[in-house]
Amino acid sequence: MQIETPPTEKRYDRPEGERRGLIIVNTGDGKGKSTAAFGLAMRAFGRTHVHGKLVKIYQFMKVPSARFGEHRSLEQLGLSIEGLGDGFSWKSKDIEHSAKLACDGWAKARDTILGGEHFMVVLDELTYGLIYGWIPLEDVLQTLRDRPKDVHVVITGRRCPQEVIDMADTVTEMTMVKHAFKAGIPAQRGIED
Repeated sequence: MQIETPPTEKRYDRPEGERRGLIIVNTGDGKGKSTAAFGLAMRAFGRTHVHGKLVKIYQFMKVPSARFGEHRSLEQLGLSIEGLGDGFSWKSKDIEHSAKLACDGWAKARDTILGGEHFMVVLDELTYGLIYGWIPLEDVLQTLRDRPKDVHVVITGRRCPQEVIDMADTVTEMTMVKHAFKAGIPAQRGIED
C-alpha cells in the first residue's frame, strides 16, 4: 500500500446545471448492485417522504411473497418494495409465464414512473427482462425519455443494454475481484439473502 497525502484543495468545481431527475445504472458481474440501489432509495426516502414524495422499489425477478432481509427492513421503514417475478429463470417452471410477469411488471413500473408522484423508482434486476426479450427495450427508453422532470430512476442488473447506459446520467459497473461462493462458501443469511 502506498500512503498518500490528503488533498488540501478542492478537486472539482460545483456544477452549474439544473437539478433534475437522474437515470442511475448499477451493472456488472460484481456484488452490490441491488444493495447500492437500496441504500440510495433509503437516502431518498429519508430526505423526501416528509415532503410527501414517494420512493418505490420494484424487483423484477423476486416473487411478490419474497421475505428477504431487504423486504423486512425496508417495509419497517415504510419504504415500498414489490416483487414482480417468479424467481430467476433457472428456477422457473414456465418461462412464458415468467416473461408475462416481467411484461406486466414493467407496465406497472412504467405507470409509476410516468405518474410523477415518486421522487425515485428503483427497477431492481430490470436488465434481465430486457436481455431475455421479455420487456421491450424501446418502451423502456421511451419511458425514461418521457418521465416527469424530477423523477429519478435507478436500474440494476448484469449486462445492462448499451442503449440504457448511453441514456443514463450515472453508471457504475461492479467488478468482481473475489467471491466467497467461488471458494466453495455458500450464501450467508443476512449477506446474500
